[in-house]
Amino acid sequence: MHDLGVGFAYLAKGQRWVARHRRQYGFGLLPGLITLVLYAAALTALALWGGDFVGWATPFADDWASPWLGLFRGFLTAVLYALGLLLAVLTFTAVTLLVGQPFYEALSEKVDRSVSPDGSAPESGLPLWRELWISARDSLRVLVRAGLWGVLLFALGFIPFIGQTVIPVLGFFVTGFFLSQELTSVAMQRRGVELRDRLVMLRARKALAWGFGTPLAVSFLVPFVAVFLMPGAVAGATLMARDLLGESARDDSDDEKADDEMAEGESTAS
Repeated sequence: MHDLGVGFAYLAKGQRWVARHRRQYGFGLLPGLITLVLYAAALTALALWGGDFVGWATPFADDWASPWLGLFRGFLTAVLYALGLLLAVLTFTAVTLLVGQPFYEALSEKVDRSVSPDGSAPESGLPLWRELWISARDSLRVLVRAGLWGVLLFALGFIPFIGQTVIPVLGFFVTGFFLSQELTSVAMQRRGVELRDRLVMLRARKALAWGFGTPLAVSFLVPFVAVFLMPGAVAGATLMARDLLGESARDDSDDEKADDEMAEGESTAS
């Protein structure tokens, strides 16, 4: 249970880091905003034409008497939208990271340099196109796993009582684990850590992944919140990746003091 609190602490530290480095925070918002517009358009289309799609997909119910026809198709439309929303939550991080690969790569490096005892940061040495390919390939593998979990949880949701109480909570923990996996990939990929090895590390410390990712999964249900938390989530995931890999780090209070001294110097010079 200790790791649960540690994971949440890394999430909070990441948000504090971007709050102290506002320029990186501003650049980190751009990919999330782009992804938000795309997802908002897709979910709006689903809300507008989801009922028509359900009607087209269930011609066998055309002759059903009222109110059963309306109840049946209304239920399926609600389920379709809920499934679309779940997929949006599961894939938002992966798509945002892919869109913002250069932004988040630079942000993650700066976090590493700020907490590394010698001020260094690992570099992949790969060209951008290669990094994008690896990121897209690994994200697809993660999304396939997340999709299988989503289908299973969706089916279990029809179990009376358990489906309306236990399964939604379980769904947030599953989503949180995959979010942690996706977000740590930015720092892990720069270190040449393969997806399989990342999974082994996170499975060995599930509570750490849950503590970091589950609060994000809950907050990501609100799209605008997801956009504003993404830069800090990447920063926090970098700190958590260092923990998983056993890398030493300076206390973030030292970094905060250095930032304050720099800000004071700049104000004095001006």
